[in-house]
Amino acid sequence: MSLRRRRQRGEKAKANIDMTSLIDLTFLLLVTFIVTLPALEQGISIILPQAKTDELPTKDHKANTVTVAFPAGYYLNDKPLSLEELKDTLAKMAADDPEVPVLVRGDERLEYGAVMKVVKVVYDCKIRRMALVTVEK
Repeated sequence: MSLRRRRQRGEKAKANIDMTSLIDLTFLLLVTFIVTLPALEQGISIILPQAKTDELPTKDHKANTVTVAFPAGYYLNDKPLSLEELKDTLAKMAADDPEVPVLVRGDERLEYGAVMKVVKVVYDCKIRRMALVTVEK
């Protein structure tokens, strides 16, 4: 027995749309978005380096300490300075002795860029012995 029915006289032809390929395409796009969306949200996956500071770069245990305080403040050996004054003072120190040690202390509540401004100032002054101070856990 045939599943198709024959047209009777006077009956118009009915148009049928085969939805199988459209459904397949829709599911393919859905799966593609489900797989790629987490990669777009997380960004690039990296493994951060681990470091341990055995010895700080001090010279005769007399290091200059640059402190970046929260919310905004720069101190050189507990003396408040602006960023420009800090740059001038460090440049004079480096001119006298390029091996002068500088320890940079930054408050953990600060943004990364605030501490990096000070690190850039230290590098611009051509100071070779610099370390970021942290607390061991």
